[in-house]
Amino acid sequence: MSTAAAADARADRDPRSTFDVSGTDPDEAVRMYQDAYEGAGFAADRTDRVFGYRFKVVGDDTMTFRSTRFDGRMRGEVEVRDEYVVMWTAEGGGRVDIGRDEVAFGPRTPMMFPSGRPFVFDLADLRQSLVQFDRAYLEGVAAEVHGVQPGPLVFDHARTPDPADLRAWNAHVQRAARIVLGPAPLSGLALAETTRETAHVLLRTFPHTVLAPEVLLPQGATGRVRTAIEYMHASAHTPITTTDVAERVGLSVRGLQQAFQRQVGTAPNAMLRGIRLDRIHDELERGRPGETTVASVAVRWGFAHLGRFSAAYARRFGEYPRDTLQR
Repeated sequence: MSTAAAADARADRDPRSTFDVSGTDPDEAVRMYQDAYEGAGFAADRTDRVFGYRFKVVGDDTMTFRSTRFDGRMRGEVEVRDEYVVMWTAEGGGRVDIGRDEVAFGPRTPMMFPSGRPFVFDLADLRQSLVQFDRAYLEGVAAEVHGVQPGPLVFDHARTPDPADLRAWNAHVQRAARIVLGPAPLSGLALAETTRETAHVLLRTFPHTVLAPEVLLPQGATGRVRTAIEYMHASAHTPITTTDVAERVGLSVRGLQQAFQRQVGTAPNAMLRGIRLDRIHDELERGRPGETTVASVAVRWGFAHLGRFSAAYARRFGEYPRDTLQR
């Protein structure tokens, strides 16, 4: 097979993976759901139904469609740090975010998982559907939609969306589910288009705020240098390089380097590295020791060599990353 043919074959390969588990043991259900949602203190009890559960996930690393059948009662604490999740039920319900912004959750009204912090739930006898998005992906789409820099999204889970928006969401999810969950082979491009459209509909439907980081432009940055720095801030979460930045603003790499030195006195790659260090600092300040690790945050922002990363971090912030996280 030629190189081009091999590339075409990879592009046409169905990107979906499936996880499907069921059982009748409450202890097994607790372990499975607690692992799936990185939760704590999960407990399951029997109701007047014969206990049983099934949990199915279909999708890729960016978006999954999930379904739960749970004949019993489940309670515990969840904090979804790396994803955003919207859920709804055809049957059953209970309470979500107990002790804080508590919501009584019932059939046919979708709601977002509370984001950015742990929440306590108590649900029973569910027929539940969920759509999950990778955190960085949805934040990137939201940044494009709102014209801001990518940042954490805070959804107001206690606020009921507009009825017209909910109707649009329900109609779209039915169409998307036929694509994602259907038996027909699915190309990577078709799944990516479905994912992006679903993200846009979600953001139109569910009230939210973007905690966008403030973009501080160095004094003296004008013209293409200013545009380049704004692009770095907007795309720092993606694997862009100095070459990508130069192409974006219509300069050669050497021309970009010279312009940066004249206007802001530093190299563009140093500027990009500093922006990413600032994002890591923000994440570590929000993180929780024992749940967030320095290594995972550093690698996600492109720092593979942890020793060099720690030294660069200490030079920029006057403390080591572990100290920021512990504080």
